[in-house]
Amino acid sequence: MEEGYTSLPTSHLLGSVPAVIAEEKPSAGASQSLPANLQVFPPGNGGYIPPESPLGGEEQAANTWKGFCSLSSYTPYFNVDTDVVVDRIISSVYPMDDFSRKIDGSPDLYGPVWISATLVFMLAALGNYGTYLIQKKSDLNGDWEFDVSYVDWAACVVFGYAVAVPAACYFLLQYFGLNANLIRLWCMWGYSLFLFIPASLFLVVPSEIFRWIIIILAGSASSWFVYLNLMVSTEGSDTRPLVISALVLQFALALFIKIFFFS
Repeated sequence: MEEGYTSLPTSHLLGSVPAVIAEEKPSAGASQSLPANLQVFPPGNGGYIPPESPLGGEEQAANTWKGFCSLSSYTPYFNVDTDVVVDRIISSVYPMDDFSRKIDGSPDLYGPVWISATLVFMLAALGNYGTYLIQKKSDLNGDWEFDVSYVDWAACVVFGYAVAVPAACYFLLQYFGLNANLIRLWCMWGYSLFLFIPASLFLVVPSEIFRWIIIILAGSASSWFVYLNLMVSTEGSDTRPLVISALVLQFALALFIKIFFFS
């Protein structure tokens, strides 16, 4: 019996204390790494950081399909308060209100999408109503039919312009070596379309001279807004021809709206 007790290992005896193993502290580099399921698109410099990449690591190019095709990348840009959107709309009407500063670091896509969708509805509905007034002014007994194709044309023109033109400008700025931000360009161009919403209300007046005055004023103000904000984004670089081309495109959109929807 005594022999059984004496043969016990000393680590199991009463009062014995197990050894303490020091835990390794995580290194500073590991604490800075992103979680595996977190995506940041696009960061402040317009690039795209894929999952499992450190913030200070090498970024993928902004034109990678991962960044553009992931819906989760755009979700944060729709999380915006109404008062912020209203303030930016007011700044788009008054271009000297430093719109560029207001969207620095926090551009949104909710406002541009809402403005584009509203403009599509306004052009389709008021464009038909405007043609109705013009026809009734010249022929009271003539038949008039609602042109459903206005809806398709308005959607293609407005959304196509709001997406394609800023994207083309973004790739051109990248080509010239400028650190552009695609979301910021989409935001700015989307808000530039707001002026055409109140303008379309006046374009239903059955007077060609009045309509041309309204569209020239709206197109000039909207083009000037785009010009000022692009000049701020490209400050210190020789991209004036590109900025002037964007101004001309914006005014061409105004002319297309007048000729196609309110002729």
